[in-house]
Amino acid sequence: MTAATKKRVTILGATGTIGQNTLDLIERNQEAFEIIALTGNKNIDLLAKNAIETKAEFVATADPSQYKALKASLSGTNIRCAAGKEGLEEAASLQSDMCMAAIVGVAGLAPTLKALENTKCLALANKECLVSAGALFMAKAKASNAALIPVDSEHSGAYQCLVAEQPDNIHKLTLTASGGPFRTATVNQLNEVTKQQALKHPNWEMGAKITIDSATLMNKGLELIEAKYLFSLQPDQVDMLVHPQSIIHCLVAMQDGSILAQMSEPDMRVPISYSLAWPGRMKTPIAPVDLTKLGQLTFEKGDPERFPCLELAKQALYNSESRGPVLNAANEVAVEAFLKEKITFMAIPEVISSVMDRFENQQLGGNSLTLSDIISLDQEARQLACDLLKFAA
Repeated sequence: MTAATKKRVTILGATGTIGQNTLDLIERNQEAFEIIALTGNKNIDLLAKNAIETKAEFVATADPSQYKALKASLSGTNIRCAAGKEGLEEAASLQSDMCMAAIVGVAGLAPTLKALENTKCLALANKECLVSAGALFMAKAKASNAALIPVDSEHSGAYQCLVAEQPDNIHKLTLTASGGPFRTATVNQLNEVTKQQALKHPNWEMGAKITIDSATLMNKGLELIEAKYLFSLQPDQVDMLVHPQSIIHCLVAMQDGSILAQMSEPDMRVPISYSLAWPGRMKTPIAPVDLTKLGQLTFEKGDPERFPCLELAKQALYNSESRGPVLNAANEVAVEAFLKEKITFMAIPEVISSVMDRFENQQLGGNSLTLSDIISLDQEARQLACDLLKFAA
């Protein structure tokens, strides 16, 4: 393969788990890809190391205070660098064949929207784009020339099941959840959960924030909202099941009674590789599932009493255009407070519920929300969550 036929790739969020797994796959297939731009946050040593190794053209850190350190780390190279929101958007503005959008949190919304205008294929690993701005984001995606490929293992599974299927053929889409580290815990045990316990996921290796979301099952609730937008479904057409083995990632029930399923080992390099190689596939170091060794696959319903975050997200499904940004903002603040050991594990849903209750009677504009409206709503919900945490303290 010549340089002219290599896929030009930008990775937004290169130093996170998704970004590092993407780079791992690209390193294994160097003849097929070249890196155009990388972005990161505070891990400047890793960001600079990745940029030098991949011969990236442009690198940006989200943290303006880290600009001098990044520039110094790239001294002697021809790699351009920048910082702050402007730096992230500049990276997203570079023309690419494929952009991996993996910045965690609502901070990834603006650069991911910018990337839609400048890439042929957007691999979406930032769930907040759809939870906080689903209607706006999907409208922008439809208006762009970019293919939109989901990277979450569950949505990637659904996408693969639905290739060549008509949306009207879908009866229900069911996402699976591992159940996290506290799948069998009692309410009393959940009240005593420590940060160290919550960060020990049984199946997946992920960043701290998403690992806590998995432990509360909020992650699955957010994914239900994502699925609603990605596949143009009604709230009662999306559901979840706890599947401890994390082998089946999605089940799609069709109108004719058929159920389609996508299966693979719980390794994010499988869905990432699908987005990198789309519309084809590429070889990965992940072996196919050996069902004879596995023995059995089990499924359970999610328990709203022990995992109230899941129920809060399901409620937001029915007015997600305005409730999604509030849910997401309150959750980010509450999870950060838990990680800093300022609140208990079961206080996370309490903070979220209190914030959502305050917005219950506001008329927020639904599908007419602009990016500015969404950012303002996000900031207002964050401030309220912070105020509640100060009062609780």
